[in-house]
Amino acid sequence: MVNAAETANIKQALAAKAKELGFAACGIAPAGEDPLAARRLEQWLEAGNHGEMAWMADRLHHRRSPEGLWAEARSVIALGMSYAPSNGTQVAHKAAQRGQISVYAQGRDYHDTVKKALKALARWLVEESARRGLDEVGVKVFVDTAPVMEKPLSQAAGLGWQGKHTNLVSRGHGSWLFLGAIYTTLALEPGVPGEDHCGSCNACQTACPTQAFPAPYRLDARRCISYLTIELKGAVPPELRKALGNRIYGCDDCLAVCPWNKFADAAAANRAFLPRAELVAPRLAELLALDDAGFRRLFSGSPIKRIGRDRMVRNCLYAAGNSGDASLIPAVRALLADPDPVVAEAAAWAMDQLAS
Repeated sequence: MVNAAETANIKQALAAKAKELGFAACGIAPAGEDPLAARRLEQWLEAGNHGEMAWMADRLHHRRSPEGLWAEARSVIALGMSYAPSNGTQVAHKAAQRGQISVYAQGRDYHDTVKKALKALARWLVEESARRGLDEVGVKVFVDTAPVMEKPLSQAAGLGWQGKHTNLVSRGHGSWLFLGAIYTTLALEPGVPGEDHCGSCNACQTACPTQAFPAPYRLDARRCISYLTIELKGAVPPELRKALGNRIYGCDDCLAVCPWNKFADAAAANRAFLPRAELVAPRLAELLALDDAGFRRLFSGSPIKRIGRDRMVRNCLYAAGNSGDASLIPAVRALLADPDPVVAEAAAWAMDQLAS
């Protein structure tokens, strides 16, 4: 049994170790179910707002609470790693001949970087607990790919609050945190939950090019550019293609306009996420010419590799069609007979746009 003083000591040491490993934020959340967060998730799924992301519904019973995924869990260590861009909120690149990639994907794959640090912190916790003579401590680490509600848990742990764009907002790091979690059998005193500081601001709501927010704090993923360019496997609905502009992987618009970003310190960003020069504003003509091998080579070590060549080229064709740049016509025309029917249809659409 861990007494209050020992718990406080472990929490303090844990926060220091997390900082040493590159995390900008660390807090503790309870492992039990948050009825409000669980009900909001259910309503979101019932409305079909998850689109083709069937895994969100398939593992709802695990996602509802940490204990639902792992019955032995007693606490959640919520962690945030900063990727704040050095240019603040000015993250868009509007040049017609170039594509726009979300800031988070311009550097190294966050899955690898965050998980490596999570594993190191979890090992330290097990060893530190043993050194203090505590009962054997169990741990499980998660970053993005497991049925974990990272954002509500991070708010419960005091890292920030879920803003009107549904992403976490931190008073110290703005909207630029990668989130991870360590579930543990160690009972730690939870932190003070984050308080909502959005107020009357609706900048993120009005900035969305596709009106993906039917109401504050609610996102319809089926209209979200990040979903459309990353998760959607088929063709983007024609009525949404113009709004994509030159965004070829993700979208930062709702994050970038958040006023809290003025407090985000780019110096706190993990250097693993510094942008690769070739991904800051890549030329559409070069991306349209990619084959599978070229795609894998260019996006090695990047989170972009998960969508594959066909989806990336599809996205670039929409961007080409929106560019108004006739110099892209030869590259687009070469894809009219692409083996992938979605790519071929996107090429035909782009040709129509450029011809008009």
